[in-house]
Amino acid sequence: MTGFPVTLYSADLVVPVTAPPILDGAIAVRGEKILHVGERVWVEESLAERGVPVEHVRWPGVLMPGLVNAHTHLQYTGMGEVSQRTYSGFEDWAKGFNPVYARPHDWAADAAAGAAMLIQSGVTAAADVVTDPEAAHALHDAGLAGIAYWEVIDWTNEQWRSHGRAEVEAALDSLPSRPGTGLSPHAPYSLEIVPLLEIPDIVRERGSRIHIHLGESGIEQEFAHEQAEPWQSQGMGSLAELRQAGFGTSATDYVDHLGVLGPDCHIAHGVYMSERDRAILRARGTTVALCPRSNAVIGLDAPPVAAYLREGSPIAVGTDSLSSSPSLDPLADVAELFRIARSQGYSGEDLAERLLSAATLGGAHAMGIDEGPQRTGYLAVGAVADLAFFDIPVTSVTETLTRLAESGEGRAAATVVAGRVRHATAAFAEATGVASPPAAPSPTPVSGEPA
Repeated sequence: MTGFPVTLYSADLVVPVTAPPILDGAIAVRGEKILHVGERVWVEESLAERGVPVEHVRWPGVLMPGLVNAHTHLQYTGMGEVSQRTYSGFEDWAKGFNPVYARPHDWAADAAAGAAMLIQSGVTAAADVVTDPEAAHALHDAGLAGIAYWEVIDWTNEQWRSHGRAEVEAALDSLPSRPGTGLSPHAPYSLEIVPLLEIPDIVRERGSRIHIHLGESGIEQEFAHEQAEPWQSQGMGSLAELRQAGFGTSATDYVDHLGVLGPDCHIAHGVYMSERDRAILRARGTTVALCPRSNAVIGLDAPPVAAYLREGSPIAVGTDSLSSSPSLDPLADVAELFRIARSQGYSGEDLAERLLSAATLGGAHAMGIDEGPQRTGYLAVGAVADLAFFDIPVTSVTETLTRLAESGEGRAAATVVAGRVRHATAAFAEATGVASPPAAPSPTPVSGEPA
């Protein structure tokens, strides 16, 4: 690392996330890693004392960690027509989605286009749910951090035993090993009980991750029932059978008993969650990725944002895909979460800071990439230099963070991924002299990884 030049990025406001915001702050970057973080004058003096030559890039706005999109399906980037209307629930949305999905698509090109949109929005890591193998390389080829999750859906117990498990294991093993891999059992109602029982074992044997849609449909809510015996002793084969037998167990309690939840799992949506359900998530160390704009298009209720915040539940931010959301910019969802939280009675002055943390560190924590040598999601010495610059005028810290949370959509001025500038607007280039790099050809697959 000592042979790499040092770039000093300074800004009117630097937001480390794991430390207080810094007016007139700076970070020093060498290679892919962060070397220093602090007040600009201190960082400059520290480097000068060590005789380290630097290239100084000054931005008159906000500098923070790259955003983390904690739930998306990049392969559906070409299906934006589905989100052009609103629906009356998940089942109604599926009727609009399925015929468009059934058409011929270049899933690889669509996923690559989605990855480019992420970078233009200041995103440096994502949880990408992959349904078709052609789309599996999007994060890898874009050089983004995160996890590619192979989606597992519509397997019955019999199918799973006969050939499903083998097919899913082969699919998981075929994913590019970088940046990371996992399985995404679609939802408690779209898989029978045996695959839901065995998927956690498949993932954990490999040290991978789990990601599941949970609390996205009203059928997952707990309801009153009179059965005295616990459902686990009844030999039920699916959540549907539980419902038919009159059990009102919530989908969250159901998957919890099947061993799906845990610190290596994060869920998407979390709309229909009771106080008890939310407590289960906290007890298991499971983060929920909130996707409020997608929920609105599909016709769902708003997630209980204020309750998650008051109870200290770990949260992250996702956009879902363009088939249910207007854009792949997580700050648009942050703005909606801000509005929902206020409407639900959350009055804390920390709202903007907590939501911006959810959109960075929260998403990294959800995927387990906030620790280790490749840690990201915050600005600290030794972390990967994943950075986002925003064209937001800086006044006081509180006012600036609130402005960023409420109106940051489309304001990403530059994105640095692992120390390399990947996107810069004309305004950023004019202010700093740093322009967007020319479009690069698709990288050659790493030896030992699938082509």
